[in-house]
Amino acid sequence: MWALDRTIRIAFSVGFLALLVAIWHLLSVTGVVSPIYLPSPAKAWSALLFEMGGGELPWLILRTLEHMIFGWLLASVVGVGLGMSIGISHRARRLLGPTLEFFRPLPASAVFPVAIAIFGLSEGMVYVVIAFGAVWPTLLATVNGFTQLTPRLNELRALLAINAFDFVRKIALPSAMPDILAGMRLSLTVSLILSVTGEILSSSEGLGYWIMLQARAYRSDSLFAGVLLFGAIGYLTAKLLGLVEQRVLRWKRIY
Repeated sequence: MWALDRTIRIAFSVGFLALLVAIWHLLSVTGVVSPIYLPSPAKAWSALLFEMGGGELPWLILRTLEHMIFGWLLASVVGVGLGMSIGISHRARRLLGPTLEFFRPLPASAVFPVAIAIFGLSEGMVYVVIAFGAVWPTLLATVNGFTQLTPRLNELRALLAINAFDFVRKIALPSAMPDILAGMRLSLTVSLILSVTGEILSSSEGLGYWIMLQARAYRSDSLFAGVLLFGAIGYLTAKLLGLVEQRVLRWKRIY
């Protein structure tokens, strides 16, 4: 039964993707949208193969991945660290809560001018803005995971006289890990979006800046090839993180 459900889900996903490609093709070939702005799927795919085979696109993909992953890791370290402190300490919650609530609603786009003024149009600016925008899902998920600890776990800590460090490492952190990984997954998507924006604004090497150049040159086939690459990067990185999540949380399947 499980195998049948999985087959149905895969078939539905493939069918939905095929429908989107068919609509794209019809819009292009019928002239509803000018081919100058919307190339056919075949032209976008041909441009993608050409750029991957003979251009600098593979190197630019690596640069975007570098921006994305480094910013995401920085956001994860800060988010998990702050989240644990706030989640297990009422004092830290009172001290840090108001400041974090002030910064949390700020969109990352509003931080770009400030970051540019401080760091200039540099890769450091890109990393800072990525980390700022991506930290919140991980931070909030970590706080939620630690504040949702059942009273029994705190009773167990008192009964066994476990110190704070061992309690966090052996009991609280594994219990909160499903929430933390869910937040990190959302942060990964935010990191990719901000990588594109940061590369465009700072003219840094990467897919974002390359796509902007294709748009300025009215090379719509290459432009859409880059968009397809962004989708593939987002999908594959999410899948890889999902595999890591399954391995880290394998104890849940046992219990």
